[in-house]
Amino acid sequence: MGNREDLLAGAKHCLYEKGYGRTTARDIATASGVSLAAIGYHFGSKVTLLNTALIEAIGEWGAALGAVVTRANELEDGPEERFVAVWEGVKETFVEHRGLWAAQFEAMVQSERAPELAAALAAVQKEGRLGLAALFQGLTEVPDTEEEMARGMFYQALLAGLAAQWLAAPAMAPTGREFLRGLQLVSGSVLGPATP
Repeated sequence: MGNREDLLAGAKHCLYEKGYGRTTARDIATASGVSLAAIGYHFGSKVTLLNTALIEAIGEWGAALGAVVTRANELEDGPEERFVAVWEGVKETFVEHRGLWAAQFEAMVQSERAPELAAALAAVQKEGRLGLAALFQGLTEVPDTEEEMARGMFYQALLAGLAAQWLAAPAMAPTGREFLRGLQLVSGSVLGPATP
């Protein structure tokens, strides 16, 4: 790898280990084995490097999520059992990527006072929503339509909510079966009665 790639790898390591706000330029330089000056040369600032690393790490987690959904879609069971399997698998990805989820929540809170970070997070919203819409339907991509954006926003809200619950108290985070029951109850109150 070159210095740029080493810096990205070091920044991702720091995001997982130290979080977004506590990572210093020196931390990244040490983790990557690259000089402090290289951060400015390749990225302009530590903030730009961290933002780039965060977006890349989210993409890497997305690949792990894709594997979970693919496995669930290969089940012979019906859609309800596939739904349960997906959300159980999502929780498993949280174990490996706990530091990333903690860093994402930290970054979201800090984005209110960090315009560059807010812009970086906003820039990937549309792509992320369309990606989730495609992923959960077992497709490689979906058209940029209002319907697919709504589907993606729904999955994004479910993921963020489950992640927040899991980060706060992993043992109390809902199981896939509990998630399904909640969906049935809520959709039943909006769309009609849920079946037991």
